[in-house]
Amino acid sequence: MTIPPISSLLGVLILAAATPPSAPAPLAAPQDGQPAWSNWRGPELRGIAPGATGLPTRWAVDEHVVWRTPMPTFSGATPAISGDHLFVLSASAPEPGATEEQPKGRRRPRRDPGGPEMLLHCLSAVDGSVRWTRNLDEGNELHYKANRASASPVTDGAHVWTVTGNGTVSAHDFTGELAWSTNLQERWGSFGLLWGYASSPVLHDGLLIVQVLHGMKTDDPSYIAAFDAKSGALRWRAERPTDAQRESPDAYTTPLVIEREGGAELVITGGDVVTGHALDSGKELWRVDGLNPRKATNYRIVPSAVMVGDILVAPTRERPVLAIDTAGGEPLTDEDVRWRWDTRGGPDVPTPASDGTHLYMVDDAGLVTCIVGATGEALWGPERTIEGTVSSSPLLADGKLYITNEEGITVVLAAGAEFKQLAVNELDGSFTLSSPVAVGDRLFLRTGDFLYCLANPKD
Repeated sequence: MTIPPISSLLGVLILAAATPPSAPAPLAAPQDGQPAWSNWRGPELRGIAPGATGLPTRWAVDEHVVWRTPMPTFSGATPAISGDHLFVLSASAPEPGATEEQPKGRRRPRRDPGGPEMLLHCLSAVDGSVRWTRNLDEGNELHYKANRASASPVTDGAHVWTVTGNGTVSAHDFTGELAWSTNLQERWGSFGLLWGYASSPVLHDGLLIVQVLHGMKTDDPSYIAAFDAKSGALRWRAERPTDAQRESPDAYTTPLVIEREGGAELVITGGDVVTGHALDSGKELWRVDGLNPRKATNYRIVPSAVMVGDILVAPTRERPVLAIDTAGGEPLTDEDVRWRWDTRGGPDVPTPASDGTHLYMVDDAGLVTCIVGATGEALWGPERTIEGTVSSSPLLADGKLYITNEEGITVVLAAGAEFKQLAVNELDGSFTLSSPVAVGDRLFLRTGDFLYCLANPKD
């Protein structure tokens, strides 16, 4: 299926010129070259912003705002940034009066998913102005918290790749021209996830890799697939079997590429297990069990795996968190599990962040724990840091840990072996699912209504 690369007039009208309230002077563009923030968990796939310095600790809707650009709808999609180009997905704007406010404390949000279109927006990272908007797909719907514009884009500095909740995979260049497009459901059958498709793609060595881990609403097998990133040609597709039952085969995780003694491997988390795959074929190389030890039927997995040194940390539905030692070149087994976190504080939705030594876990209620990745020793936590539900993943940058809840409130902690809360900041308070991003001395926060660029004032 091919979607013409036409601009969405509605999206452009909604995404009007950025209007920062009492903003500092605009900052210089990030340096060109390798993307500064290439995917939803950053260039090192660990929720860390290497090289970010001088980031703000405190802000408000009228303080430390470089620019603020309206978004047509809420979305869980996190921006990708390369040079002066910032890419982000949203649905088109809902009909006037269609969106209902989310009552505080209500478990199931009552809100409109947005309009029917799923859009890719390219903004200037310097001033927030809209460069272009493209219609990726039609048929947006709401699945509990997620609409079908929830997967984050990925970029290599020349192209940007996207996946919608309808399964449309697309590649655009930085001018907005469509390079190729295909649809996973048209190729291999309907998605069968209870809460809708939301896994983000991974780009590695010329391959665009996607996963479909499902089972609640289908008997079709789960699978992973790799496309030639430039041409869209299918390189391989591999089925991924599981014995998980009912909802437990469903996963909203993002694949992870890790380096081992024998070379790079693809890691997939979901369906009760962690598996490693060959990047040239998708062939399964190893399998580690234990994500669902009681074989519950509701163990869908949302948080993605992350590396801490040689330790692969694989979360599940709160507990257990498995830590697998990947050192060496042999296929991994259950015997390679070095530690398990099986107490309070394990994440259900937010993906942990790591500096390579410490692991920072945030649960849905805002409890934060700092762990030594090699041993599983808790240095502090679980500590109560923020009220309300946390669905975005934490950001580790400039010696600080940023955690944002669904009401647009961000708590800032000092990173390291001692718990210290530095600040609590509030923006517009709308439905916030997207994770924060840092590049240079700028912090990017997407709430339900706006995309913010924050920075300390210049002298």
